[in-house]
Amino acid sequence: MASAKNQNSPAAARRAKLDEARRKERARERRSRIITITAAVVVVAGLVAGGGYLMSAADDKDKAEEQARTSPVTGEKSWDDLTQDHVGTPVDYPMNPPVGGDHNPVWMNCDADVYTEAIPKENAVHSLEHGAVWVTYNDKAKDADVKALSERVAKTPYSLMSPVADQKDPLMLSAWGKQLTVKSATDARVAQFFTKYVQGAQTPEPGAACSGGVAK
Repeated sequence: MASAKNQNSPAAARRAKLDEARRKERARERRSRIITITAAVVVVAGLVAGGGYLMSAADDKDKAEEQARTSPVTGEKSWDDLTQDHVGTPVDYPMNPPVGGDHNPVWMNCDADVYTEAIPKENAVHSLEHGAVWVTYNDKAKDADVKALSERVAKTPYSLMSPVADQKDPLMLSAWGKQLTVKSATDARVAQFFTKYVQGAQTPEPGAACSGGVAK
């Protein structure tokens, strides 16, 4: 009888409640650990997968750029053995826009410079000698194409853009010894031309300045 009384005593009831509370707390802790471990595993797996994706994407980009640099640009024209003398007089170039030859001693600024008026061709040729790509257009070019190419040039060091009213095609890209006509700014060859010829292997004076010259 005494034992039954002890089991039903207030102290025994408190111990029972305490034991039950501890049991529930241990259960909560176990659940919390399981949730934490599961979340950590998911995060780590995500980081591994994400890292793998980023590495794969970077590798794919490097391969695409290497292919652009090593593959010929379809439809481009090339000129070899271009002279490089500095002259202070106008030059009668055999191609328009010119892609090389004698030129003014001072280059046209080509550090992502977009000119809305015609620039001296003799200065622009000096920019090509330094490894710049020169984008030109005439009044037949579509406004959307001019805008898109302007935006590309504006974020590309060693490039410049200007109108050339008397060129035969609406949109043309020139580098030293290289020239390409495109029908729109979305032509995939535009990106290849930039990748291949901005400070490309054709550059007579790679690394020479594209700022500190003539700014119109």
